[in-house]
Amino acid sequence: ISLQATQAIFAGGGIQASNRGASLVRQAAELELQGVINEQLLAVRTRFYSVLLAQQLVTVQEENIKLLEEQLKDAQNRFEAGSISNFEVLRARVALANGQPDLITARNDYRLAIEEVRQVLGFSNVSGSNLVKLPVFLGSLEVDLHQAVDLRTALSSARSQRPELQRLAKLEAAGKEQVVVSRSGARPQVSAFGRYDWVRGGPSSSWNDKRDGWTAGLQAQWAVFDGRASKGRVAQAKSRLMQTKLAVEESILAIDVEVRRSHSSLTEAWELVGASGKVVEQADEALRLAKVRYSAGTATQLDVLTSQVELTRARLNQLQAYYRYNVALAALRKAMGEADSYVSN
Repeated sequence: ISLQATQAIFAGGGIQASNRGASLVRQAAELELQGVINEQLLAVRTRFYSVLLAQQLVTVQEENIKLLEEQLKDAQNRFEAGSISNFEVLRARVALANGQPDLITARNDYRLAIEEVRQVLGFSNVSGSNLVKLPVFLGSLEVDLHQAVDLRTALSSARSQRPELQRLAKLEAAGKEQVVVSRSGARPQVSAFGRYDWVRGGPSSSWNDKRDGWTAGLQAQWAVFDGRASKGRVAQAKSRLMQTKLAVEESILAIDVEVRRSHSSLTEAWELVGASGKVVEQADEALRLAKVRYSAGTATQLDVLTSQVELTRARLNQLQAYYRYNVALAALRKAMGEADSYVSN
């Protein structure tokens, strides 16, 4: 019976490099997971904002129908009083009927937006009392204060915090370690060993004869010639390292473009928020004046209906501007590597 233990003393630096490389690859995998999480968080936020937008679009259309119903009731009262003709009543009925499809479409879009949120959350609901029940979503798209972000700061943050770039940096470092591992194959390998032997009996001897003892020493191996295999492995490792470096440069360029695009979209969305707010105020005042003039007999019903349509359009544009701003802000934060550093409204 023989028991032997061996410990590598020198392996050309390959063992330590392999350990460091494996650790770097593991860290790169964790960063890749973080990148996937950030993408999913952005998808969830975008779908959530879509639900809030659809929900408020339904509210706008319901208010539009309510105003059209009031306009129809007023026209009927005026017709019964003999101050207007039946044509004005028919026009009010047509306007109300034309507003119904928009409300129906808005409600359907709201239901579909909820299903998209369920999909991105991985939530399935195919049975039970909640099958057709619509959940309640809390939050608002309104923007009170512009969260200005300097472009230079955004680019710097993206380069230092984006997990995609950090992952490639880890892979680049792991590639350098792999070059060391490949070179170690052409270097001497030195190890120490210790062995203890138990020997009983044997040829021409009895069972009681024994020869036990320790053996210890050093063992060295050196592949003087391996057909240039080590040199080929080194060249291959260097080639992979160069590919990783090129991937880093390509990713930096792509992320810079993503940050610039997101920053520009955020600036545009904020300008639209400001412009749409002014239009809503003006459209609301125009409708009020149209109603006053109509009551005084100096405006027609068509003027009132036109003002109502313009107010509805202005409110829809304002909601779209709110939605675009919130989505652009979420996209910029994700581009900067800060997707999980804030809580949405």
